Amino acid sequence: MIYLELFYTFFIIGLFGFGGGYGMLSLIQTETVVNHHWLSSAEFTDIVAVSQMTAGPVGINAATFCGYTAVENAGWGTGMSILGSVIATVAIILPSLIMMILISKMFLKYMNTPIVQAVFGGLRPVVVGLLAAASLLLCNAENFSAVSINPWRFWISLFLFSATFIGTKWMKINPILMIGYAGFAGLVLLY
Repeated sequence: MIYLELFYTFFIIGLFGFGGGYGMLSLIQTETVVNHHWLSSAEFTDIVAVSQMTAGPVGINAATFCGYTAVENAGWGTGMSILGSVIATVAIILPSLIMMILISKMFLKYMNTPIVQAVFGGLRPVVVGLLAAASLLLCNAENFSAVSINPWRFWISLFLFSATFIGTKWMKINPILMIGYAGFAGLVLLY
């Protein structure tokens, strides 16, 4: 049953998704697009975009949208798809909730010990790797096209990607404004 698979998949993602929502994106994409084929790569990209624009943590938002879309793509109706959203959302939150309840007192007591510091020192590069993987997995022909397929779309997409990176990194333009600018530019240039 898809609901059990959704719960198990998102529970595991929540359990091993260090680095917050952006760190979880590559795990979510691998599970929903590659392993289970619940979503297409284009649907996942749309889900990431909507997850970033809506209020709340991006990983939880992505889980909510993925749960809905997975059940809808399986041929179930709107009510069952909403249940898929709820199941995926609860499943991704549950491991963190359980772990935080269990270790909060222990962590406060032992957070300055060398062992705990060493564990976190080892996790930091993993988090950076997961964030990089999430970014690189979205840089595919479905999102950027390819020079051989649609050169106009490829170069415009590459320009928008570069402009957004430069605008947020060096020019310190508000990311919300950059989303709006890129969406408008995509509408004008790619429609």
